[in-house]
Amino acid sequence: MLAYGSFSDSELLTLLREGDASAYTVIYNRYFEELYIHACQRLHDRDEAQDVIHELFAALWNKKETLEIKSSLAAYLYTSVRNRIMDVIAHQQVETKYVSSLQNFIETGYCITDHQVRERQLTALIEKGISELPPKMREIFELSRKHVMSHKEIALQLNLSEQTVRKQVNNALKILRLKLGMMLFLVV
Repeated sequence: MLAYGSFSDSELLTLLREGDASAYTVIYNRYFEELYIHACQRLHDRDEAQDVIHELFAALWNKKETLEIKSSLAAYLYTSVRNRIMDVIAHQQVETKYVSSLQNFIETGYCITDHQVRERQLTALIEKGISELPPKMREIFELSRKHVMSHKEIALQLNLSEQTVRKQVNNALKILRLKLGMMLFLVV
């Protein structure tokens, strides 16, 4: 059996391109912790950081045959993580803008007629999207957004972990964003 752990990154990349799962495992084990710590420091969210790193390594495996690394493997991985972190931060900013816009919409009842029509349409789309969520996810999302409960309060009420509640709310927002598409940008 080969001693993969003693192979250089360049040798491991050659084996990875050939579909060698053991080489992939060594690369994963060699870089996961460093990349995870780097992502945690930037995102301040362990779950999100772990998701970023897992997505990176899944993409590395899925693109192994066409992978073109012009610098070192470490530089490629760090650049990829940095880009994914920037995507997550941009996504969080859009999410925050969406949630505050939705909250503002709920709180303010006065708008011009044309705006009112679009808002009613958007509200109907949002409500339809919420009603189509899986039952537990819908319950958690409604407690979070309609009843303005914190993740901790929801977790206590439903006997779940805060992490589960946070993930369910994030998943619900992802689903709703996909369903709402461009209608969101017409109102925001």
